[in-house]
Amino acid sequence: MLKTMKQFAKRAPLDERTDAKFWDDPHISQGMLEAHLNPDLESATRKLDFVRKSVHWISNIVPPVKYKRLLDLGCGPGIYAELFCNKGYQVTGVDLSQNSIQYAKKQEREKGLDIAYLNRDYIQSFLSGEYDLVTMIYCDFGVLSSSERQLLLAKVYDILSPNGYFIFDVFTPFEYVGREEFKEWSYEDSGFWSGRPYLLLQSLYRYDESNTFLNQYIVVTDKLTTCYNLWEHTFTNEELEKELLQAGFKNLRYFGDVAGAEFRNDNKTLLLLLKNSMIFICLLKRECLSSHSRILIQNVDKGKNLSICQYPGIGTLFILIITQNIYEI
Repeated sequence: MLKTMKQFAKRAPLDERTDAKFWDDPHISQGMLEAHLNPDLESATRKLDFVRKSVHWISNIVPPVKYKRLLDLGCGPGIYAELFCNKGYQVTGVDLSQNSIQYAKKQEREKGLDIAYLNRDYIQSFLSGEYDLVTMIYCDFGVLSSSERQLLLAKVYDILSPNGYFIFDVFTPFEYVGREEFKEWSYEDSGFWSGRPYLLLQSLYRYDESNTFLNQYIVVTDKLTTCYNLWEHTFTNEELEKELLQAGFKNLRYFGDVAGAEFRNDNKTLLLLLKNSMIFICLLKRECLSSHSRILIQNVDKGKNLSICQYPGIGTLFILIITQNIYEI
């Protein structure tokens, strides 16, 4: 046990993961579900009043009459999904917690709703279908590593319909202003981390050079020592913009939170509203000794030829770029 403690109880390399997955632990996942369902807590889901306010704002800015198909990534027990469904969206919810998805499906049946719930890891699993709106709420984007974020953005970009939207929020570095590194021991006869008596070593490590923070929990029972590394990357709008532009998103709108608050430079949270823009490059070329030119219209982002046609000769080679980067909201 001491050898295992020595292995874990130190500053971990940036983004080092452990094999322990708390959402797979029956006891912890039940505690997470209870936290989700408590309307007065903000540990797993924001307070219910704010959730309702968020759904109302989203349904106004991206109305279901125009953007019907909604994918909720990290849906948990379906709190947002149910409210979105009641607003008129055709909802699919994805979460890797089997316990939360089972609860969500039970609620869906009992309430007579029409929501498709999928128990899967949206990073490792294939995401199929086409959606008009993808949501990822309560700063889940920041718990992903850089490579996972790139993979997720590529997947979301690929499944969004033309002019579809991706809405997600993140923490900014202001969330951790004034928080000092610490290590703290505690003992519980039974609690969130185990139904058995356990020691808990909780630590906070700062990686300020990369705006990343590690909340580490080492749980020691009489039979097992388990380490949970919960990473949180915080973002400036400049860093986010770089990642999103690299992924192909062109329309970026910033808000202060997921209920549409005005964005300020000292916000602790940042909401991104992304519109999937289609970019077309038209190559117009006069064929030598020919009275016609071929126009090749290619969707650069998707890499698909849309059409090839003949057109009267119109001059020398040039490139015409047509974009649909126009907000409708």
